[in-house]
Amino acid sequence: MDSIKIIEILAYTIPSVITGAVAYYLFNSHFKDQQNTRQWLIQKDNQKIALPLRLQAYERLTLLMERIQPSHILARINPVSNDKNEYENYIIAHIEQEFEHNIAQQIYVSDKCWTIIVTAKNAIVQMIRLAAKSEKVTNADELRTFVITELLEKASPGATALAFIKNEVAELW
Repeated sequence: MDSIKIIEILAYTIPSVITGAVAYYLFNSHFKDQQNTRQWLIQKDNQKIALPLRLQAYERLTLLMERIQPSHILARINPVSNDKNEYENYIIAHIEQEFEHNIAQQIYVSDKCWTIIVTAKNAIVQMIRLAAKSEKVTNADELRTFVITELLEKASPGATALAFIKNEVAELW
């Protein structure tokens, strides 16, 4: 008689346990799907706000790279005196000022992009410093000519950074 009772209890318990497990699995799957949908909608709404800010950051960084290109900055900033060291420091101060003005844009771009921009800025500063130390350069006008001539022979670091910015913006679409 005990074995019949046990079989009878199992006959009622096993289907109810299976039904409970299936219900748990279905409800759990449904809640996870709902949570993923909510997160996707939140991300979609956030992207509507963030995308214009990111694009503006890329625009400003593009403008930064254009403004600190040696050929552009040397054409825009005339020497105040004939002293090459004074002109070198004046140009580098302008480059640093442009960079500091746009430093907050780094939160909207990738780390790799920001690293390339910082590297390009430092390479341009280094290029101007090396040109000023050259024995061929004796005054501010010769410094301008030397840097621009050197740029004709090599690719500018700013051009490399601009190409990377363009590629990264293209990935946003």
